[in-house]
Formats: sequence, C-alpha cells, structure tokens
Amino acid sequence: VGLFVAFASCFAGGLLGCMSGIIGGRFDGLIMRLMDIMLSVPSLVLIMALAAALGPSLFNAMLAITLVRIPFYVRLARGQALSIRQMGYVKAAETFGAGRWHMVIWHVARNAMPPLLVQLSLDIGSAILMASALGFIGLGAQQPTAEWGAMVATGRNYILDQWWYSTFPGVAILITATGFNLLGDGVRDLLDPRQQGK
Repeated sequence: VGLFVAFASCFAGGLLGCMSGIIGGRFDGLIMRLMDIMLSVPSLVLIMALAAALGPSLFNAMLAITLVRIPFYVRLARGQALSIRQMGYVKAAETFGAGRWHMVIWHVARNAMPPLLVQLSLDIGSAILMASALGFIGLGAQQPTAEWGAMVATGRNYILDQWWYSTFPGVAILITATGFNLLGDGVRDLLDPRQQGK
C-alpha cells in the first residue's frame, strides 16, 4: 500500500507540478489554488471523507490517500520547476524551439527528481500509517484481507485476554513506518549537496 501510494502520488504530483511551473499563467494559478484548497483541510480528515465517499475497500483507500498526497508533490515540483526554468540550459532549449513537453520531461523533471525522491521515501511510512488508520476504522481493506489496521481493530476487543492479537500488528506498523522514515532521512542526507562535505 505504502509503495503504491507514494509512487503514484509522486508521479502524478511531480508531473503536474512541473507542467504548472513551466506553463505558468492561468493554468498555474488554477492548479495552485486547487492545491491550496486541498492543503487547507487536514490530510487525515480529507482521506477519511474520500474513503467514506468511495466506499470501504483497499483500492479506494489507496486512491483516497494518493489523491490527498498529490498536492505536496505538486508544490515541491512547481518550486523546483520555477528555479530550473531560469537555468541557462533550459533557456537555450527554449531558444532552439524545444516544446513544453520536451522541456518538462527532459530538462525540468529530471533535475527536479532529488527532492521528489526524498519526499517519496518519507511518504511511504506516512502512507502505511494512513492506510492502517483507515483499516482500523473500517474504511480500508475488508475481511478476509489481512491488513494491520484491521487486525489491531479486531484485537482491541480481546486486549485483556489475548493482548498479542493487536500488539504484534501494531508493532509491525511501528517498525515499518519508522524504517521507511529512517530510509527517507538517509536518502535526504545522500542527495543533499550541503551534506556532501561533512
């Protein structure tokens, strides 16, 4: 779940943000106002509302989380696109008649990847936590699909007698989310040029 959500939201948000930064004008204004509206609502509340509207299933939970995570990537990619757009090689490509799609894919998207990869690696843990939260309240994967959040929800009824039923899935969520967050920190340190001399 976490990998699918992170990669899908990174791809869609990164592409939309790069296009917004390159095209500019009304398209950029419209996209950014839409992203601002989505970011003004707390993520978990919006995810729960979308998952409830779509219906309880694993696919709908992944779709809801992906849609809510896209604005973070759009803003990040747009900022990168605006700064890359001023570089000499992009100006040269524009002078030689390169189309917008060519510039978005070959010049902007490739050079905007390092910050997007850092955000992607950090988002995997967040997506796992959000999917587990949806499973816990019954909006995620349904029986008989094994899902950590649903297992914790089922086990809470037996917490006094059979504590392990909900403890081990909870520990698995904790270890997995922490592991991906540490991976994200490592990727950030690896790709951050300010860390190279240290």
